[in-house]
Amino acid sequence: MKESMAEKPGLITLLRKGGLFPAVPGANQRDVLSCLIRNGPLAASLNEEDLLKALLEREALMSTAIGNGIALPHPRNPILLQIEESCVLTGYLQQPVDWKAPDGVGVHTILLVASASPKSHLHTLSKLIFFCQQEPFYRRLQNRASLDEIITVIQDLEQTW
Repeated sequence: MKESMAEKPGLITLLRKGGLFPAVPGANQRDVLSCLIRNGPLAASLNEEDLLKALLEREALMSTAIGNGIALPHPRNPILLQIEESCVLTGYLQQPVDWKAPDGVGVHTILLVASASPKSHLHTLSKLIFFCQQEPFYRRLQNRASLDEIITVIQDLEQTW
């Protein structure tokens, strides 16, 4: 599956742009998200406090934890101005955090989605949910795989489509 930056960046591009953070500290959602936002390569036009507020408001509606120790925090609506600013930040937490997951498992990995358009926002979330349901992908996250290993498993899974 070839990515086209002209229409929207693909998941692999978004993951590379966001980067991987191997030891995100924090004992709760606010601390973890604040740390990731502060250290991530987010757009200069994006106010860190506004993003944190939007993420916490979304969490108050319903947890973004999807099970197996994974959460997909994202604002309720796209928050960026330019599609080129979109990214997915991957963070392995120093300690599991209660994210009110449906399976009760503490979150050890977050994939924070920041996007600029509703279409790209929903597309990115749906792809992440699909991959997180695939055993080879979530096992890599559980084992704290490198970004290259995560990308390789995505490419391998896409070959089977």
